[in-house]
Amino acid sequence: MSKIIEYFETITQIPHCSKEADRLCDFLVEFAKARGYEVEVDVAKNIYVHKGSPKLCLQAHYDMVCMGKAPQIETFVEDGWMKAKESSLGADNGMAIAMMMQCMEEGRVLEFLFTSDEEIGLIGANKLAFDLKAAYMLNLDSEDEAEVYIGCAGGADITAFKQDTYVAGSGTCYEVAVKGLVGGHSGVDIDKNIPSAIKVLGRYLKAHNITQLVSIYAGECRNSIPANAIAIVRNEVPLEDEGDVTVRVLNESPDILKEGEQIIDLIDSFKHGVHRMNEELGIPDVSINLAIIAADEKGGITIETSARAMDMDALDALTVETVELFESYGFETQVEDKYPAWKPDVTEFTKLVDEKMREVFGKSRLMAIHAGLECGVIAEKFPHMKFASIGPTIRYPHSTREMVKLDSVEKTFAVLDSVIQSVQSM
Repeated sequence: MSKIIEYFETITQIPHCSKEADRLCDFLVEFAKARGYEVEVDVAKNIYVHKGSPKLCLQAHYDMVCMGKAPQIETFVEDGWMKAKESSLGADNGMAIAMMMQCMEEGRVLEFLFTSDEEIGLIGANKLAFDLKAAYMLNLDSEDEAEVYIGCAGGADITAFKQDTYVAGSGTCYEVAVKGLVGGHSGVDIDKNIPSAIKVLGRYLKAHNITQLVSIYAGECRNSIPANAIAIVRNEVPLEDEGDVTVRVLNESPDILKEGEQIIDLIDSFKHGVHRMNEELGIPDVSINLAIIAADEKGGITIETSARAMDMDALDALTVETVELFESYGFETQVEDKYPAWKPDVTEFTKLVDEKMREVFGKSRLMAIHAGLECGVIAEKFPHMKFASIGPTIRYPHSTREMVKLDSVEKTFAVLDSVIQSVQSM
């Protein structure tokens, strides 16, 4: 029996939120060195571990989306699934890290690439500075057993900023809140009818003709469907709870944002969610997540979004459309952390991985995913490499409902083991 679950539980106790994963970086470096591997770390904090003359590189990211109480993570097992109490679990991509640690424990002749800050725009992969030697790369960041991923969406983060001013308001002051919705991954869950707290809040404000906005703080991460949204408003007509919206009277008389009504109108009109489905692949083709809206005490309004598409022309069109919308409301915009789509490609390597998947699970499918995998970025840097992506079954990543199927972990590792042995003889 492997130590994969034990390694994963160790990882959960080392904080590794995006941008704050130095402790896990140091841990992995020392773990690899202690087992006789050569280790390099580049300026972006990517970690390259290698031994001998490997033909296969295993790749995963070591940062996680921290939701709820994370990075304080308390795991438990229920009905064969590992979960976390009131926090994201970090199985995305911590379980892959644990599998790679198991391979190092066994002394496998492999390359291992641990990338940094994947969850906030594939930053580590974009800044990769190593000279990888392997002919094949197996990414371990997929989230469904018995599936081999051969393509993924490209993406871009589109942010907008506007400086507003405060003016005198009138009427009663209210806190209008949407709290504790289920949330989810802004790519793989965007078509699952998960409500966005920002959109729920916007519909309420618009439906009740609220025009006096004092402040707003909504959303958690760019790549998470918003679970919480709170606005402070003033209104002449009494407001009441409605559905997921709760209303609380505040004994205050604050000034209001001069252009608050336009902000409410923008939230209500923004086309959050799936824009077009890819019927051939059975997944979203184009989507955008209205992720975060915040107003600071000086009247600065910031909006953050995450756009995805299965081809770059569609991503460019969505980016232009979104930028034009924001600019029509007087915002300055910036497109950040753009990364390429990974065009689906069936190769000898993907066929091999598919064959090994069938041997373990009795079935397999070649798939593409409406999320960013680092294969697309790395493939541009290493065009000689052949890529595939697999992973154990993980549900609701990037949310406090995240869970991983434990028997899927061991079976996926069995696939990995068989792939490693077969590649060595290719």
